[in-house]
Amino acid sequence: MEEMTISGSTFAGLALRIFNPTDGLWSIHWADNDRHRMLPPMVGRFENGVGVFYGDEEHEGRTVRARFTWMPSAESPRWEQAFSQDGGKGWETNWVMKFSRTA
Repeated sequence: MEEMTISGSTFAGLALRIFNPTDGLWSIHWADNDRHRMLPPMVGRFENGVGVFYGDEEHEGRTVRARFTWMPSAESPRWEQAFSQDGGKGWETNWVMKFSRTA
């Protein structure tokens, strides 16, 4: 489970990750105080350390295909979100988070 807040903002979100050992798939469920509801899950798996998850998201009043990608790194793991408006043929990355350890 992950909680997200943004300094200087009232935004708060919650992610719940559930692993199904039968099919090896993870489901990522997200809720926040902006949309006031649980979104449909992003579903995927890790292969060679890289996690790729797909689902549908509403963006500017339209349903788009969404992809989350987790990339490992000992120094700075990275997470990206991308949207596809053509069913997954092309992707536009619209959010990147780079993580680092604090001292």
